[in-house]
Amino acid sequence: MRLALDEAERAARDGDVPVGAVVLSPDGTTVLGVGHNEREASGDPTAHAEVLAIRRAAAETGQWRLTGCTLVVTLEPCTMCAGALVQSRVDRVVYGARDEKAGAVGSLWDVVRDRRLNHRPEVIEGVLADDCARLLTEFFRAR
Repeated sequence: MRLALDEAERAARDGDVPVGAVVLSPDGTTVLGVGHNEREASGDPTAHAEVLAIRRAAAETGQWRLTGCTLVVTLEPCTMCAGALVQSRVDRVVYGARDEKAGAVGSLWDVVRDRRLNHRPEVIEGVLADDCARLLTEFFRAR
């Protein structure tokens, strides 16, 4: 989560919402992809930290299926990112702060655990939640 927080701080420095994400290999020792929100910098509405980290991990592994991998992200994923997690077959999602307004991994919606879908990753929430939330609160307070 500390690596994801570092990525989130990069997003804040670039003027974007401070969310960072890291995809770890199945053994948890290798970083396959990292990302932070780049919507402002790129003008791309899909440039969320999770999507970018997943894209980079897929490029690193040479395959779209990230079976066995873990995505660590500072903020609960939205519906788009939750869908990307299901589609990429990530096995585990670890997140920090809950997103009561747009979260899709347990708070507002629970896309990743919907039994109608063909893949349901494990969810671990609340890791360094205070640190993750503080970064977001400071960013929005400054705006």
